[in-house]
Amino acid sequence: MKKQLLIAAVAATMASVSMADISITGGAKVNYTYTDYDLATSTDGNKFQHDIDLTVVGQSGATQVVVTMANDTADGAASGTAQGFDLENRYVSSSIADVNVKVGSWDNGDDFVSASARADGKFSANTTISGVKVTYDASGTSGATTAAASNVASETVTVAGSMGGVNASYKQETAGEEIKLSTTVAGVSLAYHADNSDTANSDRSSIEVSGEVSGVKVAYVQIDADTSATIEGDSWAGDFEGASGAYDLTAGQDVAAIKVSTAVAGNTVAFTRTDVDGVASADTSFNKLSVTRPLASGATFEMTYTTIDDDVTANDADILDLELAVKF
Repeated sequence: MKKQLLIAAVAATMASVSMADISITGGAKVNYTYTDYDLATSTDGNKFQHDIDLTVVGQSGATQVVVTMANDTADGAASGTAQGFDLENRYVSSSIADVNVKVGSWDNGDDFVSASARADGKFSANTTISGVKVTYDASGTSGATTAAASNVASETVTVAGSMGGVNASYKQETAGEEIKLSTTVAGVSLAYHADNSDTANSDRSSIEVSGEVSGVKVAYVQIDADTSATIEGDSWAGDFEGASGAYDLTAGQDVAAIKVSTAVAGNTVAFTRTDVDGVASADTSFNKLSVTRPLASGATFEMTYTTIDDDVTANDADILDLELAVKF
């Protein structure tokens, strides 16, 4: 009798475990980069870098627990020794009646006009009313390390919907507003994004046009910043996040970029031309050519060659980057 009870208890435990769905996804890439500066007084260099991400998702019904761990070359740069994985996204999402909720820390993503940000103590709730999605977001201070610093620092309300083929959203922010419009006309996609600040001369906006002609994809974007606003986004037009240091812009600089890509003999070939101007003696332009090819091993190989022409001659350079990447 005792054995039967024990077997029943073990079986019940196994059944409860099987109800939970756990998945692991991720990716990794390694890069070799050689930089050749035009001036002899600038130091050329070559380096190897890596970036590894793992995401663990535990799900039971409509409830999810998500944790993303990351490790890259910069993690060991300060001490000169390798370090373990850092926790990035970590949140719980679920639904209560018709309301979807999410609590924790996550990256809100990059776009043309603003950089991504991750904050602790974030909360998001959304529901759909008569085809209109209403979202409330609240967050603490980005990178907060104390309980006090994680107190709610910003709140936003977003209303989004579609009418007559036009997608529109309006976000009321703590110190401004955000407007997004997008549509497709005769196969051509149009997207407009305005980030309007209550602070004078601090507005930013972008307009993108994209389409495909005879197998060739073409995209053009114009990104504008007021005299006291700085473009910090990371997109196909360029990585302008100050943290990266790749193309660290200053207030008032505008960006115009065009990208053409197509398939050639199993490869994806893309060319991007980006011009940065709007501030005296701070113009930059760069041409980027990339060839991407899937490998039989399941990995992807990409070669990127970039030429930079800057008003500051010491910043002129030719950069070759070889990347091996895999996702699972």
